[in-house]
Amino acid sequence: MDRIALFPGSFDPFTRGHESLVEGALRLFDKVVIAVGENISKRGLLSTEQRIRLIRDRYKDDSRIEVRSYSCLTGDFARQCGAVAMIRGIRNTTDFNFERSIEATNRRLFPEITTVMLVTPDEYAHISSSIVRELMSFNHDVSEFMPEGIDIDNYINK
Repeated sequence: MDRIALFPGSFDPFTRGHESLVEGALRLFDKVVIAVGENISKRGLLSTEQRIRLIRDRYKDDSRIEVRSYSCLTGDFARQCGAVAMIRGIRNTTDFNFERSIEATNRRLFPEITTVMLVTPDEYAHISSSIVRELMSFNHDVSEFMPEGIDIDNYINK
């Protein structure tokens, strides 16, 4: 039986920081479901479909990765996927404090699902999707923040 981890997030856009966390999760689990959260009240850079396509393109040759969208409570979606763990990324102490609160709630509601907090490697700890979006709004090249081979312009509706 495969040990499945759920890696939830908005991934708007999916960055090298996210990619590093997926790599870490694959060292611990047989399969990682990258769960793209749908938030219709939030207007982002990419649509849910564009984010899914970008991530699928990145992992097209890796059968251990599945990319899905969801709009329910993350713990409920983890159960639907058969996940034994939820992956959360930590870049700094602010992230840790925020994620710790979520972990405590999830542990009460979904005790069978373990939260695994992975520390983002130093070389990617400064990267966030919001910073990438802001840089893009000023027409700055963001290729150094994106997974290798991914051109973000190919995913944006012009």
